[in-house]
Parts: sequence; C-alpha cells; structure tokens
Amino acid sequence: MRARAARWCAPLGVIAALALAQFALPDYHHTNMARIMILATFAVGYNIAFGYTGLLSLGHAMFFAAGLYGAGMTAHFLHFPMAAAFAVGIAGGLALAFIVGLIALRTRGVSFLIVTLMFAQAVYLTTLYFNNITRGDEGFVLAEEIRQLGLGGAVFALNDLDVRYNCALLLFALSYLLSIVLLQSPIGRVLIAVRENEPRTQMLGYNTFGYKLLALSVSGALSGMSGAAYALLFAYVGSIFASTQYSIYPLLWVLLGGAGAPAGPLIGTALMFYLVDFSSEVTSSYMIVVGIILVVLIVAFPRGIIGSIRLAWSGARP
Repeated sequence: MRARAARWCAPLGVIAALALAQFALPDYHHTNMARIMILATFAVGYNIAFGYTGLLSLGHAMFFAAGLYGAGMTAHFLHFPMAAAFAVGIAGGLALAFIVGLIALRTRGVSFLIVTLMFAQAVYLTTLYFNNITRGDEGFVLAEEIRQLGLGGAVFALNDLDVRYNCALLLFALSYLLSIVLLQSPIGRVLIAVRENEPRTQMLGYNTFGYKLLALSVSGALSGMSGAAYALLFAYVGSIFASTQYSIYPLLWVLLGGAGAPAGPLIGTALMFYLVDFSSEVTSSYMIVVGIILVVLIVAFPRGIIGSIRLAWSGARP
C-alpha cells in the first residue's frame, strides 16, 4: 500500500507545481503554459498509442483536427454551448480513431505508418476542399460572446487568462492521470506486451487487434479532446492543425520527453515549444537551429530525457 501511494507522489507533485506556477508566471508565459498543457494532452494521447502500444502513427493530426473542427464548427455555426461543443470534439476524435483503426490496424510497422499518413492527408485535403465552410488555411476565429462556459449558476469567460490556464491544467491532469492508471492496469500490461512482442502475446491468447484498437481509440479521444480545447480556449480553427506538421509534432514531443513515460509528453512539449519560441527571436531561420538542437538532444538522450535519466539512475544505484 505504501509503495502504491509513493508511486503517485511524483504525478501529483507535477500537477501541484503546474497549479502553483500560474501565480508566479507573467502573462506571456502564463498563456504559453496553457498552450503547452493543451498540446501536452495531445502528446499524452500519442504516447498511449506509440509509447505504450508501439503504434508508430503519422496521422494523429486528423484526430486533433476532428476535435478542433467538431468543437469549433458546432460552436461557431450551430451555437452549441461550450460544454456540448467540447463533447462533440471528443466524440469526433474517438469516432475517427475507431473507424481508422478498424482499417489501419490490419497492417503493421511501416505499412501502418503509411496508412495513417494517407488517412490524415485525406482529412487535411478535406478541410481545404470545403474552404467555403472551414476557411482553409486562413481559418476562422470564435467570437468572444460565444466562448462562455456555464457551470451551475456561474459563467466563465474562456478568454480570461486564469480560466484558460485552469481549464488547460484540468484537462492535462485528467489525461496524465488516466495514462498512469492505464499503464498500471492489466490492460496497460497487455499493451506493453503487444509493443514488446505481439506474436507471443497472441500465443498467450490475447486478442491483440482488440487491444490495439482500444489503445488507438483512447489515443484518438484524448487527441480530439486536446483539439476541442485548443479551439475553444484559443478561439482559432484552421487547416494547419490537420497538416502533417501536427502529426510529426507529437512524435517529436514524445521522443524528446521519453516514449512510454507518463510525464514524457509534458517535458517534450514544453522543451520544444520554448526552443522554437526562443530561437525565433534570434533568427528568421529558427527551424534550422531547432532541428540541430533536436538532433543533438535525441543523440544525447536516445531514450528521451526521462528514459535516459531513469537508466542513468538505475545504473548508478548499488
């Protein structure tokens, strides 16, 4: 019992640190951290598919976009309340992940990567094709008057810095704790077994297709939740979020932080976000600088930052 309680100290400490940080951060970094936590939720979803289950996908932008457009368009065009629009976004990510999984999971390895990339490109081109509705790359902005969250008798404006930060914190905390519960559950152990040796897991009698579909569906739901939150909290919906760029980002965030480590997505997202932010202030060719730094980091920390620290720590212990 004591060991189980000790395992929750670090996750709860991370959440507490994020909660306290809002009182010390200036407005600029306050907004940045809210954005990082939303994107880290996206990375948590990706980590469940890739880090836990070994599903290397290049199509997760479509799940993020499903949540983004599901929430954004229902709020903008149909005037759904924020909670209902948010629920539509999550349902969109979950439904798309389930449908894509039924087809894509019949392949493995590089073939799975290519199939997910093709599906994601189809979704991206769809957002461009229906430009008269989606506004394509230009996108559309959600009006301030509709971004009001009613809870009980209280109404919260989502453009308020504190409301936005705490909404982002709540969503990240839920996804982070869910990923830990999943990892420590019997289902999580099967997902890791699938990642390490799927044929042997099948020989033990497990329906690996079903477990992979479950992992991809949970991953899609969290990605859709992140996309829905991004649309509602930051008031912007655009095709850029459905592009291949946003399928590569969560892969990089997870690899940097540590694939399979629950806290890895947050560390990787924050590190890369500020790498881009700081280098863009120095040079217009900031992506070259970021690329070089990322190569150095990945070479220096082949298991990700958390994975490499864990390896060094376990090797240093007697």
